Amino acid sequence: MNDIKLALLGSQGAGKSAVLVRFLTRRFIGEYASNTNSLYHKRLSIDGRQLNLEVFDPCSESSEARCILEEPVDWADGFVVVYNISDRTSFINAKNILRQIREARMDNCKGETEVPVCLVGNKQDLCHARQVREDEGRCLAQENRCHFQEVSAAESYQDIANLFTQLIRQVMEHLKYRADRRRYSGSKSMAKLINNVFGKRRKSV
Repeated sequence: MNDIKLALLGSQGAGKSAVLVRFLTRRFIGEYASNTNSLYHKRLSIDGRQLNLEVFDPCSESSEARCILEEPVDWADGFVVVYNISDRTSFINAKNILRQIREARMDNCKGETEVPVCLVGNKQDLCHARQVREDEGRCLAQENRCHFQEVSAAESYQDIANLFTQLIRQVMEHLKYRADRRRYSGSKSMAKLINNVFGKRRKSV
């Protein structure tokens, strides 16, 4: 059984916990206030494979910069970054979070493919109060080479289920690539070691 770890990041009021609870339970919780970090567990099956999903939902009450930098960015196999389309400040915070993920991963994973990230514009039902255009979200996602989707946690379970499923598939591919790469470099090191040992022996005979 595969273990998949996701981290959910975003400003207070962006509705990130509502997005997550909608995915995990199919229910919508309008007012969701938490001043603690939460770790959610769910077993699910995707493409016939059984998965243990862990989702880390850090509190958003401290500043976003502190919140993400204090938590181990390398714990997660993938990220969901949420902003509220009717709150431009939450979009600016999302932009900063994406930059921090990219910088942290560059330091930790030199030479590896980029970690899967999904940028989510939540509260699509508040279109009348929109402060962030859809094409702005799409452009930001393209700049950071990540998936983008606008959703409404209040209105649609299916859109949210689809984005999590797509992200989990990307994570599984990414983990397989990393494992194959490690195996390949390990077998190359072993071949080099054997060559060195037996090469020297042949010379000494």
